[in-house]
Amino acid sequence: MNIFRLAGDMTHLASVLVLLPKIPQSNHVLPVTCFYGLRQFLEVVKDVGRWVPKKFLWLATMCLMIGISLKTQELYAIVFATRYLDLFTDYISLYNTLMKLVFLGSSFSIVWYIRHHKIVRRSYDKDQDTFRHYFLIIPCLLLALLINERFTFKEVMWTFSLYLEAVAILPQLVLLQRTRNIDNLTGQYVLLLGAYRALYILNWIYRYFTQPHYVHWITWISGLVQTLLYADFFFYYFQSWKNNVKLKLPA
Repeated sequence: MNIFRLAGDMTHLASVLVLLPKIPQSNHVLPVTCFYGLRQFLEVVKDVGRWVPKKFLWLATMCLMIGISLKTQELYAIVFATRYLDLFTDYISLYNTLMKLVFLGSSFSIVWYIRHHKIVRRSYDKDQDTFRHYFLIIPCLLLALLINERFTFKEVMWTFSLYLEAVAILPQLVLLQRTRNIDNLTGQYVLLLGAYRALYILNWIYRYFTQPHYVHWITWISGLVQTLLYADFFFYYFQSWKNNVKLKLPA
């Protein structure tokens, strides 16, 4: 494993760690860190509810998932579920297995909390998050059936996960354009996702020049398309950082 691959993995992991504390975060109730944990936070909210009016708590929790697209989280859950079909059949390394479990577990947990948790789901803005992500799934699946390296079930599903990951961020970017005002955690989450893929491109370039016969056009093109989708966001993120102003995307 080279430094670019490791940096890409750690950046991807950091994007998850940035997003997870956003679920329990509420500046109006308690300062909660990711080490405190979602379950503990919800227990605290339950206890505080005995002493604080429920209406206040409901308003306080409304900031939890604002700016996060459930559609993108669902697409990522599908990406990891179809990519890691070899989790229990092909052992590569402990590191590889742990990373797969982390991404699978975190993606499905986030989707579950947004959809079903009685507190978290109240803050999800479904009226703004209206991107029809199902229209991304079917074309990616058809493309994987037509263009793949080997026509086997696991290979087609792995290729499908590459195509779907390339466009999975679209619902999130569209939501950010609609809401315009982007909080720090959401901005950092999207930035880290884009940086992870950009670092993987450097990893592929490094391996192309150091490993004989290392050519994977499907992976390369999908990764390039995915990175290009972040270009507009990168521009406005660094503009806001440079000028020390709140990040806003044009409508």
